[in-house]
Amino acid sequence: MSPPHDHPTDVGVAVPVTPDEHESCPATAVLRRVGDKWTPVVLSLLAGGSRGFNELDRSVEGLSRRMLTRTLRTLERDGLVSRTAHPGAAARVEYTLTHLGHSLRESLLVLSRWAVVHDDDLRAARAGYDATHVQPGIPSASRGTA
Repeated sequence: MSPPHDHPTDVGVAVPVTPDEHESCPATAVLRRVGDKWTPVVLSLLAGGSRGFNELDRSVEGLSRRMLTRTLRTLERDGLVSRTAHPGAAARVEYTLTHLGHSLRESLLVLSRWAVVHDDDLRAARAGYDATHVQPGIPSASRGTA
């Protein structure tokens, strides 16, 4: 196995990366979490302040109550969101970003800004690639980006 890279901003990835190293890397779990379909949306909504379950449910079209529940539970388990149950006749559950959740949200904003700034560059690169890497029988619009 090769030694980790010497560049001070590298996280010390040994080459080749084994499946066990990939799975045990803390970044892998975080990237899976923020790379799922609904986590960034929920984090963005909660960045504006606490929200009740029903309010979150009404805020995102296409997000089922079941998936919202799973997403919130996972975010709570990861310490990114706190859940507070308010008992009473009009029982209510409220979700709030934790300090850890806010810090992750700040990092996601950096990535989001980068994506917006470089959107034209990315589109041009994809178009250039697609123009030179024609795959017979597959229309360019249906080709994946992988």
